Amino acid sequence: MFGNEKNLKFLDSHEWARDDDGVVTVGISNHAQELLGDIVYVELPQIGSNVSQKDGVAIVESVKAASDVYSPLTGEIVEINEKLSDNPEIINSSPYEDGWFFKVKPQNIDELEEMLDSDAYKKLSEE
Repeated sequence: MFGNEKNLKFLDSHEWARDDDGVVTVGISNHAQELLGDIVYVELPQIGSNVSQKDGVAIVESVKAASDVYSPLTGEIVEINEKLSDNPEIINSSPYEDGWFFKVKPQNIDELEEMLDSDAYKKLSEE
């Protein structure tokens, strides 16, 4: 279950973040998409929006529930995953690769260090 997540950081609310040369890609964890079930809709933030750490900036809806997606960092939304608008089920099949939600240019990259590493997140998600 935790193969390609070793280089990711996690919020306890199930978002993941990956630093891609100073721009941080954000999505929801495999555990979160399994809990949600079949994802049917995603509302993404606006490019150029300024967000604060742990702000709800996107919404993911499944056949079971709707959930906020929180920003792990303070910064500016610089890109969104347009593919999710027409194909939100990508999140179910590829939560760490093709199913990312948005990218943030952080004001303070050190906020990543406040997040859980994959081992701590795995422990949390098994509770």
